[in-house]
Amino acid sequence: MGGAATIDIDAIAAEVMAAYDERRQVAPFSSRQPFSIADAYRVTPKIRQLREARGERVLGRKIGFTNRTIWDEYGVDGPIWGYVYDGTMRDLRNVGEGVSLAPFCEPLIEPEIIFQLSAAPDPDMDERDLLSCIAWVSHGFEVVQSIFPGWKFTAADTVAAFGLHGALLIGERHPIDGSYDAWLESLHNFEITLSCGDIVAKGRSRNVLDGPLSALRHLVQALSRDDVNPPLAAGEIVTTGTLTRALPVKPGQTWTTVLDGVALRGVSIRFC
Repeated sequence: MGGAATIDIDAIAAEVMAAYDERRQVAPFSSRQPFSIADAYRVTPKIRQLREARGERVLGRKIGFTNRTIWDEYGVDGPIWGYVYDGTMRDLRNVGEGVSLAPFCEPLIEPEIIFQLSAAPDPDMDERDLLSCIAWVSHGFEVVQSIFPGWKFTAADTVAAFGLHGALLIGERHPIDGSYDAWLESLHNFEITLSCGDIVAKGRSRNVLDGPLSALRHLVQALSRDDVNPPLAAGEIVTTGTLTRALPVKPGQTWTTVLDGVALRGVSIRFC
């Protein structure tokens, strides 16, 4: 486990929490010492303990870097994950006048597909089988942020920093009613348009590995090999990664999506 013997996991967790609370940026951990993905996933439960100790509650996970089209942009070569908490998750129908960007460092917006699990998935399940473990599917936005200046980091740095998670904004929930074949087809083949006044990006479901269900399957299998962090459980919410490029977002902007080829409505959010 590269560098594990000399890494001060508690110190890194404390520094990440302080940067998050104070809305300030720090030098990437990988720029100071050898710091591996395995090291970073040992930081993850430490940060969870710190957040739970002050009353936060884990509601699920976010999967990051599932979109292969952005790997070169960020210098990564595969997905990562982080926790989503009750303080970072909101329903779009309840955001009122908008969502404040004040808590975030260099925020970016990502349109995503979100699932809630009705049962714990098994790592041997294929994507159709996974549908039997999903209570509902939704479309919404994740706001991601970087405590590392200029979005310069290694994948290990991002894991230690909450998976870059800032907020999860969830749209209308659509129950998985047993129409597995229809959902399997549409979740693999839909397209999306992201606008902020004008159209700013287009994407497709297959950008997210081979579709949102592929991203979920990847996470289930990755966690089955993780001897530090727990597997997914019934009731968890999982957001599966950006369908387009992640784009900078500013107060006063309104962002909208249109989806084609899937039984999910587009969403809209104003930032302040």
